[in-house]
Amino acid sequence: MEEFEELVADVFSRRCTSRSVLETITGRWAILALVALYEGPYRFNALRRRVDGVSEKMLSQTLHALERDGMVLRVAEPSIPPKVEYSLTELGREAAERLIPLLEWVEGRMPQVLSSREEYAAR
Repeated sequence: MEEFEELVADVFSRRCTSRSVLETITGRWAILALVALYEGPYRFNALRRRVDGVSEKMLSQTLHALERDGMVLRVAEPSIPPKVEYSLTELGREAAERLIPLLEWVEGRMPQVLSSREEYAAR
C-alpha cells in the first residue's frame, strides 16, 4: 500500500499521477486504437488498416503504452509466423466506452467546425 501513498488525484496538478495515463489515452492513435479494439480483437496489420494513416511504429508504440497501462491485452500464439492478437481489457473497454461518444460528437459536429474554420480564415 506504500506505493499508493504518493498518489495525487488532481489532473490539474503537475504532480498528478494520472497525467501520463491521460496523455496516453487522449493521443490521436490511442483513441482510435481503443475504439477499434472495442469492436473486437485485431491482429496488428488488421488494426493498422482499421486505423487508417497510423504508421507501424506509432501503432506499435501506442499498443505498448496501452498494454503497459492495463488497457490492452497482447496474446502471442507460438506459431510460425507468430500470431499476435490485441484485445481490450475491462479497463480498456471502460475507456473506449467513454471515448466513443466523443468520436460520435466530433463526427456529428463537423459542419459547425468547418464553418467556424472558414469564418476564422476569412478574418
